[in-house]
Amino acid sequence: MKYIRANSLKRLFSLKRRSFEEEEEGVVPKEHGVFKGEEDKDGCKGGFGIAPAAQRPSWRCFSFEEIFVATDAFSSENLVGKGGYAEVYRGVLNDAEEIAVKRLTKACSDERKVKDFLTEIGTIGHVCHPNVSALLGCCIDNGLYLVFQFSSRGSVASRLHDPNSPSMDWKTRYKIAIGTARGLHYLHKVCQRRIIHRDIKSSNILLTADFEPQISDFGLAKWLPSQWTHHSIAPIEGTFGHLAPEYFMHGTVDEKTDVFAFGVFLLEIISGRKPVDASHQSLHCWAKPLLNREEMETLVDPRLGGSFDSSQLKRLAFTASLCIRAPSAWRPTMTEVLELLMKGKQIESGGKCQTKKNKKNSGDLRILNMNVTLLSQFHRIILPLLLVL
Repeated sequence: MKYIRANSLKRLFSLKRRSFEEEEEGVVPKEHGVFKGEEDKDGCKGGFGIAPAAQRPSWRCFSFEEIFVATDAFSSENLVGKGGYAEVYRGVLNDAEEIAVKRLTKACSDERKVKDFLTEIGTIGHVCHPNVSALLGCCIDNGLYLVFQFSSRGSVASRLHDPNSPSMDWKTRYKIAIGTARGLHYLHKVCQRRIIHRDIKSSNILLTADFEPQISDFGLAKWLPSQWTHHSIAPIEGTFGHLAPEYFMHGTVDEKTDVFAFGVFLLEIISGRKPVDASHQSLHCWAKPLLNREEMETLVDPRLGGSFDSSQLKRLAFTASLCIRAPSAWRPTMTEVLELLMKGKQIESGGKCQTKKNKKNSGDLRILNMNVTLLSQFHRIILPLLLVL
């Protein structure tokens, strides 16, 4: 992967200036389909149809004064998130638009900080999908800042694990699972450059006012060239409990690294449990024996009070069981994940949707080519074999 030189912030503005020139000349970027449609009977907005291509990503450079005023001088009351790499503040622009300002605070050399900043902009600046956090712009005065649309419902982690937060019902959880899968499918298969997120977890899935999930925090993301099968990374970065075996053992990264983390995320959605509990046991290790014994309902968050859709539970649990398999080659792609979650519809790598009568034209479903309903009929035989490893 090639990075923009860390000491060349001018490149940032030249790229933006070039994009304006292309717009004036009428240059039209490659179009990508996005999932859109009426809300289906499972409560999942988006259906199976194809919407017109997403709008071209657009961002601008903010002045420090703008974000300073918007965040009330980075008031502690506006601090909504803090990690080892950045702080996130809520802000309100002069036009009343709510924003989230990410201030990089990573304790490293200025050169490395600038490099990481440009890498994240270079990655997310080309992304445009309803299930991926939208970049509004950046600021390089008095520090390095990224400006995003504000997600009023916070993160999935805060909704699941904050004792003061009301529990999400099953319909909302299922909607979040589907939307997150769509976003990952876009990054892996539809985006102009394949993007490996490397840090899929509930705290990085933000929620809009109507609980639409948006994948955020591309600080660890990597582009994977089309001719490459994987990427070797050092040092290992990420969150314990979500790291795929081949990643933390060998530093190998590909789409299946995100698939493993997504499987853990599904288990978190189902159970309401944290990826690593107080005894340091990982969620996927806790869940595997229950999946082996087909004790699906034992996985369910007790705060739901038994109010959930059994068929959807089986679908989510079965999909999670495939995603957390140890050999990466045995995990499904996100295309195959959507095939399972979206009731048998097949989605091509370019984002198009087709029905089963066109199945032989698809080629992307290498593991599962049947309706999840049919799979469930053989569930008692297949599942123990799938979860041996």
